[in-house]
Amino acid sequence: MASGSKANVSGFIIQGFSDTPELQASLFVLFLGIYLIILLGNLIIFLVISCNPHLHTPMYIFLQNLSLIDISFTTNVLPNLLHILLTQQNNISFLGCMTQMYVFVSFGASEYFLLTAMAYDRYVAICDPLHYIARMSRKHCAGLITAAFTVGFVDTIGHVVLISKLSYCASHLINHFFCDITPLLKLSCSSTFNMELFLYIVGALLFFNSFLLILISYIFIISAIQKIQSSEGRQKAFSTCASHLTCVITLYVTVVCLYLKPTKSYSLDRDKYFSLLYIILGPVLNPLIYTLKNREFKSSFNKMRERIVLILDRYFLMAVNKIWI
Repeated sequence: MASGSKANVSGFIIQGFSDTPELQASLFVLFLGIYLIILLGNLIIFLVISCNPHLHTPMYIFLQNLSLIDISFTTNVLPNLLHILLTQQNNISFLGCMTQMYVFVSFGASEYFLLTAMAYDRYVAICDPLHYIARMSRKHCAGLITAAFTVGFVDTIGHVVLISKLSYCASHLINHFFCDITPLLKLSCSSTFNMELFLYIVGALLFFNSFLLILISYIFIISAIQKIQSSEGRQKAFSTCASHLTCVITLYVTVVCLYLKPTKSYSLDRDKYFSLLYIILGPVLNPLIYTLKNREFKSSFNKMRERIVLILDRYFLMAVNKIWI
């Protein structure tokens, strides 16, 4: 048994999508394009909000942090996947695997808690607008964001500690494209009962409570919207929540399907592609969902774009003048 202990595991082999070798180049181009879209869309949101003081309100500050999470979340996985597709070098050290899993789960968990804070922000804005400035001050807003990241990163420590103590005495080939919880549980030859029990308890206590708080917030929000007399006012109030509600439904459905089920019912090949959808869907859609019909954001974006064009024109003219001189 000693030969199968964790101490003798120096690393793992990530299978990735090697079952389709003829598609490696196509997959590389596809994932590179998706990653660049994610970076561009979320960086635009982050920079526009940072550069415009008029957007330094709780709703946009939360959105800015959501973009930061989406960038970090995908950067933890996709560049390494691109490296594997390009070079076919799919080895990862034990420490590197645990680190990737910790960062992935931490940012994923932080996103759910941040969405809960965003639901509270919408609740206060619609149900208690007279006290919005006091209840959603910069101090309270910063506290909610700090709490979301703290709980997300502290909660994940338990997962990593338990998984790092498992024995991997069989193959070290991870049938996935990154180090995730369930593929590592499937790879272990020791009992995973404690880990699965811990996963379900944490899921029930934290994620269910997070979802419950969002649900309660929207019950009050919908009740308040129905009391608005004008249809235009109801539509405007609901439009401020529609983007957030879409992200919540997408994320919670995918995380339940991926993680809150017994390991025996986990299909490595099927859920590999479902995990890919989970990783890229939110970061790709969030910039579109939150900014497509947001006039204030589009106005700020156009102003920033005009300033950038003016600066580039100025430098271009200076460069031309130097050449002529």
